[in-house]
Amino acid sequence: MPKINPCLWFANEAEEAANFYVSLLPDSRIKSVTRYPEGTPGLASEVMLVDFEFGGVAFMALNGRPAGAFNEAVSFQILTDDQSETDRLWEAFTSNGGEESMCSWCKDRFGVSWQVTPRRLIELMTSPDKAKAGRVAQAMMQMRKIDIAKIEAAAEG
Repeated sequence: MPKINPCLWFANEAEEAANFYVSLLPDSRIKSVTRYPEGTPGLASEVMLVDFEFGGVAFMALNGRPAGAFNEAVSFQILTDDQSETDRLWEAFTSNGGEESMCSWCKDRFGVSWQVTPRRLIELMTSPDKAKAGRVAQAMMQMRKIDIAKIEAAAEG
């Protein structure tokens, strides 16, 4: 078990959320599902904890009713390799009750915040050419989902 293992606290959607997440990326799987033990008032035999790997990273999803609301203070960045992967993940997170935000940020239907970030955006934003990086940042600030062709065009001026 890794030293740091993010735990997402849900009201009662832990298993549904974990199954959704592992469907999105390779190197993802449900490792175990633990149920509340007998004698737990009102919860016996319901899902308590789901251990899963998402993109090779260990996570836990906990049903702990009532759950606190997720907010943007914590998000998970997913680096994408191309526009197709960016589009696919963006659509998966923002559909069925998810929400778009600005500059690659979005929320899934469970309220968890994600940054669907093309690697190309990071390459261009960290360019030693400060003018180029500035143009890319300006273009990004106008976007919700990142359009790689548009940030590359902004980089070129």
